[in-house]
Amino acid sequence: MTPPDVYVPRSGLRVSEELDRFVADEVLTPLGIDVDKYWAGYAEIVKQFAPRNEELLEIRAAFQNSLDDWHTAHAGSGDVEEYRRFLTDIGYLEPVAPPTTIDVDHVDEEISRIAGPQLVVPLDNARFALNAANARWVSLYDSLYGTNVIAERDGAKRGSRYNPVRGERVIEFANGFLDQAVPLAAGSYGDVREFKLSNETPVTLSVELRDGTVSQLADPTQFVGFDRGEDATRVVLRNHGLHIELVVDRNNPIGHQSYSGLADVILESAVTTIQDCEDSVVAVDAADKTSLYRNWLGLMTGTLAASFDKDGSVLTRRLNPDHVMTAPDGTTVTFAGRSLLLVRNVGIHMMTDVVQTESGEETPEGLLDALLTVTIATFDLRGLGQYPNSRHGSVYVVKPKMHGSAEVAYTVEVFAAVERLLNLPENTVKLGIMDEERRTSLNLANCIAAARRRVIFINTGFLDRTGDEIHTAMTAGPMVRKGDMRSSTWLSAYERNNVDVALAMGFRGVAQIGKGMWAMPDAMAELVEAKIAHPRAGASCAWVPSPTAAALHATHYHLVDVATRQDDIAAHPSTRVDDLFELPLLAVEPTSEEVTEELSNNAQGILGYVVRWVGQGVGCSKVPDINGVALMEDRATLRISSQHIANWLQHGLVNRDAVVAAFVNMAALVDRQNEADPNYEPLAPDPMTHPGMGAALELVFDAATSPNGYTEETLHAWRRRAKARRT
Repeated sequence: MTPPDVYVPRSGLRVSEELDRFVADEVLTPLGIDVDKYWAGYAEIVKQFAPRNEELLEIRAAFQNSLDDWHTAHAGSGDVEEYRRFLTDIGYLEPVAPPTTIDVDHVDEEISRIAGPQLVVPLDNARFALNAANARWVSLYDSLYGTNVIAERDGAKRGSRYNPVRGERVIEFANGFLDQAVPLAAGSYGDVREFKLSNETPVTLSVELRDGTVSQLADPTQFVGFDRGEDATRVVLRNHGLHIELVVDRNNPIGHQSYSGLADVILESAVTTIQDCEDSVVAVDAADKTSLYRNWLGLMTGTLAASFDKDGSVLTRRLNPDHVMTAPDGTTVTFAGRSLLLVRNVGIHMMTDVVQTESGEETPEGLLDALLTVTIATFDLRGLGQYPNSRHGSVYVVKPKMHGSAEVAYTVEVFAAVERLLNLPENTVKLGIMDEERRTSLNLANCIAAARRRVIFINTGFLDRTGDEIHTAMTAGPMVRKGDMRSSTWLSAYERNNVDVALAMGFRGVAQIGKGMWAMPDAMAELVEAKIAHPRAGASCAWVPSPTAAALHATHYHLVDVATRQDDIAAHPSTRVDDLFELPLLAVEPTSEEVTEELSNNAQGILGYVVRWVGQGVGCSKVPDINGVALMEDRATLRISSQHIANWLQHGLVNRDAVVAAFVNMAALVDRQNEADPNYEPLAPDPMTHPGMGAALELVFDAATSPNGYTEETLHAWRRRAKARRT
């Protein structure tokens, strides 16, 4: 039996003893904040906002009931105008507010001006959180050598020992990249014999070429810093606001192999990182939530450390310091050593028993996240951390799963109340809006206007947005296969609309416009080929799953001037608004083989993810798909897959017996895919008694009736049972 939770009474609230101790001892006491006044202030926030939170969720449910009824009555109808009138009549589609632009100040340049990759990392894993924070600078050489960007042919195989043939291909690739990003006035980096720094001030950079001639940068202003070290000379160049560090060291084995002595090319990579408390984490109780907040505290104070074994040695990871170098004019120049950190809170649909009302009722978890993530960030605001995060005195919070402008306005008021409690200046908390729910997409300008003094980020997220697309039109008819969603009319309109609206409302030079995750962490050649589409589409950031992916994606921002692209797009917006209302319904009924293939694919993906979530508390990991391709998955992938099966169940393309059979058939494959994991609990020999199978089937069979198709209620319940079983 699990021992009963212990609660501490706090001003009309009941606070988990574990969380209460952490807050009092590790957060409030160092900040000099009175514990009783703090919890009394939060009790007032709960009293004010919890009823409104409930009202907003009731509005969501009422909308969904109306949508279900309308789509049932109009199944198969393609009349977009009639559909729009219906959405307007029920208030789902809001009257468009007068044109407005955002008005946000004290925004760090990593958000306002620098276009580059953005990492999203689970905050419950300290090692991953630190890796992401430190991914501001990543070796391009390492990122090329260790991935499939360099093909393993003609002697360029990867292995346990350094392969000079493969190394030569890396050097060639890097030289070609430099030729494009920071070109020489004459010649190529592949022909550089020597890099030279002058001895006079201002210091100039030149190169001696293979033929003995001397060349400089085509744009000498790209040279912004250097360090004449004992072992190596480091030169920093800048292009499109991003930095490139050249490490020249002929004593290094790689530098010795390189004709120019270039031992490494280090790219400014993850300019910003979202530390995630939401879809990529497992946080079902006080211990989990406290661990999340403690890791966030360690990042804000600079004390977070993670030790791990690598090749028989214990390594400890901490935050990297800034890079201090010399500018060409002889002054000191400092380059940020860490990614600028944002933190993602949970959505308003989440409730928690970690802090309860006096009568023992759950309270909105989003309120608790707002309180504690901002409170902890005040360590940074007061300069109490070892390293600064925001140099402009802001706290950056990403808020997911908001539906329409009323929920955005509610969120803005919540953060204003937290600011008052903490005596922070108005609009200290900046807001990132996830454009991942249909009602937000269709009312995007109104949503941005509701947060015009705070909004610093909007992005598109294919998976959650598709899950909501399916759920809101569940009764309209069977949806296209999941893989065909990417070519749907609504999806391309959604991606364009996000950029068009943001630019029309003044995001350029102020706030980020983001695009979604690259889900295949081992397919880096494919990333290099495809993800350049995001900066070309006007996105100033796009999500990547690893520091390596960040470095490779960073090359795209050197090749594409995002600011210029945004100017071009703003002058020629291309969204056809009617396309947003086109439902992705099947035009041709799939064959029985196609149905089986789709069902098996979805079942394997759900089961492969859920067994780790429920059994091991892993919320984000590489999960092999049905073909063995590793995909980076979190709850968003689970949402779309469970909604898709539920939709085909709703319309008779599959039945319950077929669904159960598909999951049972996939159990053996999932076991094989996890056989190397010593912590994995196999589904065999009786998969139907395994908690992972129970959770997976519940997610599918309850998907049509679960609020907005969210998965958390089911996952949390099954994870709690699994933890209780081990106690």
